[in-house]
Amino acid sequence: MAGLRGASRRRRGGGMTRGTRLRLVLRDVASGCAFASMAVSGQLPLWTLGLFAFALVAALFGKRLFARRAKLTALLLLGVAAVLAVNVTSGALNLVVAACAFAGLISAHRLLSAPDPATDGQVHLSGLLMVAGGAALSGELVYGLFLVAFSVLSSVSMALGVVEAAVPEGEPIPVRAVLRPLGTGVTFAVAGAMAFFILFPRLNWNMTGPRAAPGLGPATAGFSNTVRLGGAGTIKDNPRIVLRATLSPDPGVDALGSYWVGRTYDIFDGMEWTNAGGVRREREPLLTLRPGGDNLIHQRVELLPAYGARTLIALETPSRLGNAVANGSTGSRRTSLQELAGGEARFLEAGVSYAYEAYSLPPGGSGDSFRKLPSEEQDALLALPEALDPRVAQTAARVLNGEREPLAAAQKLATWLQREHAYTLEQNGEREDPLADFLFDRKAGHCEHFATALTLMLRTQGIRARLATGFFGGERVNDGYVLRAGDAHAWTHVLVPERGFVTVDATPPAHRPSQGSRLLQRLLGLYEALESRWRNSVVDYSFRDQVDVARALVRPPKGAENTARSRLPPARAWGAALVAGMVVYAAWRLVTRLAGRPRPHAATRFVDAVEAMLVPARLVRGEGETLEDLDARLARERHPLALALAPVTRRYLEARFGGRPLRQGEADQLLRALQQSVAAHVKLEAQRARASEPRARAS
Repeated sequence: MAGLRGASRRRRGGGMTRGTRLRLVLRDVASGCAFASMAVSGQLPLWTLGLFAFALVAALFGKRLFARRAKLTALLLLGVAAVLAVNVTSGALNLVVAACAFAGLISAHRLLSAPDPATDGQVHLSGLLMVAGGAALSGELVYGLFLVAFSVLSSVSMALGVVEAAVPEGEPIPVRAVLRPLGTGVTFAVAGAMAFFILFPRLNWNMTGPRAAPGLGPATAGFSNTVRLGGAGTIKDNPRIVLRATLSPDPGVDALGSYWVGRTYDIFDGMEWTNAGGVRREREPLLTLRPGGDNLIHQRVELLPAYGARTLIALETPSRLGNAVANGSTGSRRTSLQELAGGEARFLEAGVSYAYEAYSLPPGGSGDSFRKLPSEEQDALLALPEALDPRVAQTAARVLNGEREPLAAAQKLATWLQREHAYTLEQNGEREDPLADFLFDRKAGHCEHFATALTLMLRTQGIRARLATGFFGGERVNDGYVLRAGDAHAWTHVLVPERGFVTVDATPPAHRPSQGSRLLQRLLGLYEALESRWRNSVVDYSFRDQVDVARALVRPPKGAENTARSRLPPARAWGAALVAGMVVYAAWRLVTRLAGRPRPHAATRFVDAVEAMLVPARLVRGEGETLEDLDARLARERHPLALALAPVTRRYLEARFGGRPLRQGEADQLLRALQQSVAAHVKLEAQRARASEPRARAS
């Protein structure tokens, strides 16, 4: 009995087989994927990330630190739960986030505990809870990748556990032999889950409103109350996507090349731009910035967490903004808008991301009347810094050479700036007069330098102008357009009589869109396209989509209504039925083959091992001689192996025909004793053979 207990301890402890180690590694990695499905939302406290990472690494190295301290560590876990509860009641932590964090800590505790069937089940169950928590927090494409990884790894781990339980104690798990059928089974399981997802009536994942996660990186494309001239334009290298938009009518081009305005500035003090006015309207569900017409461009806009601001963006020139929604980690809510000077609209409610609708005038002018502007804003359109370098006005007058028409003058100055000045993102240190430094010394700068120079040069000639900021571009992805942080841009609005403000851009055309790596942008674009498919096909998949899928299987192709109607189903329906029939037939064949495959009895595997172990003894066996016959013959001949073979034969007969199966570890113990006897017999026979050789030569 002591030997059996020792073997059991070796199975559970450091002497575990390779199959057991593989099963535990798969289990632990699956748990890590489940936790990662929550962590990608960026909402879990950092200390929970650290604790789980430590537990996962320790478990993968086989360090089960809580194996002998189960009760003490359980009390510690209760203490952590109390801390989370206090944070929830105080409002410092969301209830859903706290529940997800606690599920991760439970899984970490189980990873560090002694591996046994109960612990395995708890690890897999906590993994399911974490996956459900990840769906509540995020549900984005990266979550889907971790969901699939968890499903596959956890399924294989549990299947290996079933195989391990069926293998007699002491025998190795036939990992290679079972991996193929396990892979087939997991494939069918995943396919079945997908079919269940597609066919089973269900509600939209976001039935309580879209959720938003702040992401793992900081927001990079925010708007501030001022624009300070100078500094490096590092944002132009940032490829993060900050905005998605669908347009109606859809221009259908790959690169939009449009200006998306956020706000304008009219006061420059020599270093930074500000606004002359303040808040115009405090709380409105719909903002009408200027009269519209019949040819407005409609936009459905989604500002992503990478945007990081509360300023609405729209195509130039926005007419109406509204239907705004702020998305948070717990759902969505309607939010009112606020209008500020400079045509800026802001969300009143804070959110991780936003969605809204906008209507814009077609390009060509804003239609704003100069007389409708407040007097302080009218004056600001000609204001100049007190210490403006006189060379600015002199250069503007020389370039214009008497041109006074606002739009023609602006275009003439913009052409001169693009010809005489270079574009660069490198700006070392602050300058005392950044505008003069750009125009006359360095003669190189980024979009803010070009826009500031054009605006002030126009003002020195009595032409009203202001600085506009927002984005330039629009890259086609699926049915809409995306803007990147690197598309942030600044340009000039020139006030033209009878047309209002007209956009003139002095920045060289090649440097207006994002300046980041094209390869990285393409990779992010591919990811964005995949994520869009994921959102449409999985996250937003609802009962209506299921009806559409079913209808598409029997819907006649376009143009079929013009042909003679047939009473037979369309070809698409026949094809779908054929594919479904082939899948069902293949599944039936596989199931019947697996079910009809004979499974060797444990005693049969035991006797096969015994016979393989007797081969080195070179026992001459008669035709059809069974193990029982061999045991009887060796006993009659008083063979040295008779004593070792007798208990093995007796236990085989009892296990095979006597209804007394082998106990856990008993087969290993009997085989080890028989192996020792066979090895001793082989060694003795070899010694006798060497001793008989001299006598044979002498005779």
